[in-house]
Amino acid sequence: MSELPTSSESLTDWERLDAMQDEDIDLSDAPEITPEMFAQAVVRRGLKPAQKKQQITIRVDDDVLAWFRAQGRGYQTKINALLRAYMEAHQE
Repeated sequence: MSELPTSSESLTDWERLDAMQDEDIDLSDAPEITPEMFAQAVVRRGLKPAQKKQQITIRVDDDVLAWFRAQGRGYQTKINALLRAYMEAHQE
């Protein structure tokens, strides 16, 4: 563990930041969020589940599972959301 002293004094150059215009900010590593990106977003972290879920065993093709897992954390939630959308689209 580091023995460095802690300080409440900010090391940020606030005067320089206050003088910046929006166009001076480099956003090259943070691209603008598009409506399409928002449409694909699934945010559930920290929220209580909408409904109680049941654990099941289901068989899916290897490539299908690999594709969902490659989407990263939350892939099971995405699978559930797709199944829900299909169910709702096919209800009478």
